[in-house]
Amino acid sequence: MNTDNIGNLTLRDIAERIDENGSPQKIKHHLDQLAKKGLIIIDKKNGKIEKVKSGLAKNSNLVSLPIMGSANCGVAVCFAENHIEGYLKVSHTVLGDLLDKVKNLFVLRAIGSSMNRAVISENTIEDGDFVIVNKEQSPPKDGDYVVSIIDGVANIKKIFLDNKNQQIILVSESNQDLPPIYIHQNDLDNYLIAGKVVKVMKQPDELATFRDASARDTLKALGPMSKEEHDYYMNL
Repeated sequence: MNTDNIGNLTLRDIAERIDENGSPQKIKHHLDQLAKKGLIIIDKKNGKIEKVKSGLAKNSNLVSLPIMGSANCGVAVCFAENHIEGYLKVSHTVLGDLLDKVKNLFVLRAIGSSMNRAVISENTIEDGDFVIVNKEQSPPKDGDYVVSIIDGVANIKKIFLDNKNQQIILVSESNQDLPPIYIHQNDLDNYLIAGKVVKVMKQPDELATFRDASARDTLKALGPMSKEEHDYYMNL
């Protein structure tokens, strides 16, 4: 079904086209979900439903970067998926010099905390952050942060080239004591570098906001603090 020409159809018409007769509300639900994920744009005024395309949008200051799944920053339990889950919308200024490479950019969600001490453009990689990756195939250099595929699993690590021992070393940068991963050059058939991490988009710290609100409520319940109590806690 071509999403470019169904905007003027009723929900029942769309249901019939995909053999879902009698399920117009199910069609509405699926269309709403696709729109929420940024995969389609529903223009009710002009009767159009259009599929979102990667890259620069016409008449817009926003760029659509495809979210291709998740990458583990710790134990490898999440398989890389070669399909678009949605789009991350960023403005031209946010991308800066990366705007010239927009066709090579994609996004992964970071899972785990084994890279929470890696610093990329002043941002660490925390669980839940969006990581922008440049898939342009150029040889990695020592110290690059790369997204690699090992046994079908995507992970984010810092790469070092150990030419003396004919191997590459993938290192975690974390507040945990995690061992490196060693891959010999004879085993590179099962190893793929999907791209280089070029930017980290931080998730808002909603938990911190909730903690602050909870602390304020607790202080209100306790009432005013005496000078002696204030001095005591300040000197802890």
